[in-house]
Amino acid sequence: MKNFKLFALAVALVITSFVAKADGPNAARLTREDAIDVYINAMSQGKTQGLNDVIDESAKFRTVRNQKIVSMDKADIMSFVDANAGVVQDCSVNTEVVESNTDMSIVKVDMQYNNFVRSNYVTLTNTGEGWKITDVYSVFK
Repeated sequence: MKNFKLFALAVALVITSFVAKADGPNAARLTREDAIDVYINAMSQGKTQGLNDVIDESAKFRTVRNQKIVSMDKADIMSFVDANAGVVQDCSVNTEVVESNTDMSIVKVDMQYNNFVRSNYVTLTNTGEGWKITDVYSVFK
């Protein structure tokens, strides 16, 4: 009976560890494609779910406006995206992988509007917590 109790306890501990691991942060399982898809859905469709998980805490967002560089951090961009949640942009989206290896990727995300194109150069880095967005540089043409 003592052996059975020890066995039952061991099984319970193993099951608990798997359940605890399953509830871990989603970012640990994110691929490059997952991260860029979340970014595109947030920026073009107003679907903000998961965006906080794919943006690194040190991420920078830069935009050129009137020959000046406007720089934002994660808190700034999350505030902007949350304020515009559900807003669907009237644009088509095209992506192109500019550079990619096991540690980082640069993906060009073009948002084609009627009169202009917003090109976002998104840098993703393979962190210990999955792929995260670490830098976005936006230009308008």
